[in-house]
Amino acid sequence: MKSPTRGRLLDRRGSRRDSPRVTSVTTGLWVDPEHDPRTTGAEPVGEKETVWEYLCRYRMTLVMKCEGLDSAQLARRSVPPSSLSLLGIVRHLADVEHHWFQRVLNGQQTPGPFELPGVPDHDFDAALPTDACVTEAWGEWHQAVDASDDVFWSLDMDREVPYQDGTVEVRDILIHMVEEYARHMGHVDLLRECIDGRTGL
Repeated sequence: MKSPTRGRLLDRRGSRRDSPRVTSVTTGLWVDPEHDPRTTGAEPVGEKETVWEYLCRYRMTLVMKCEGLDSAQLARRSVPPSSLSLLGIVRHLADVEHHWFQRVLNGQQTPGPFELPGVPDHDFDAALPTDACVTEAWGEWHQAVDASDDVFWSLDMDREVPYQDGTVEVRDILIHMVEEYARHMGHVDLLRECIDGRTGL
C-alpha cells in the first residue's frame, strides 16, 4: 500500500486545496520547478504571513518526502538504537501540531493522537510497518494540521498565553513550529535517501 498522503491543507488565504503530490522530477531526485507545489508565487506581507509561508512549505515537504513509499519503507528505522522513522516523524508532528496549537494556544487539554502517558517516545516507538498504522498516522496529521490552521489566523502575534510556570508570546510558539518542522525535515532528508537514494525536493 502506498502512503495515503492525499489530504487537506490550507493555503495562505485559508482556502482549502489538495495536499501536494510529486508529479514531475528532472533526474528522479529533484522536483521540476514548474510543478513544485511549494512555489506558489505568493509574496507574504508582514510577519504573520511570512511565518505561515514557511510553515506551509515545510508541511508540504514532509508530504512530498514520504510520497510513493509503502508501509515497511515508511516505518524503516534509522541507526540503532534510535527509533526514528519517516512514519514516526509523521506521528510526532501530529502530536506537535496538537500540543502547540490546541493545548497551548487554544487552551484545550486533550491528549495528542499519539501520546501515551508515561511513554515519552510512543509516537516513534509504536510506528509499525502496517497499512493501518500508516493510514492512521496520515489521517491524524492532516486532521491536526487543519485544526491548527483554524486557530492560526485568529492569533495575535503579540499576545502572551500561559505556559508552564509563566507565559509565552504567540510569536515565539509560531517560530518554534517552523523550527520544529525544519529540524525534522533534515531527518527526513537522510531517512528518505537511505531508503531509495532520493535527495533534493
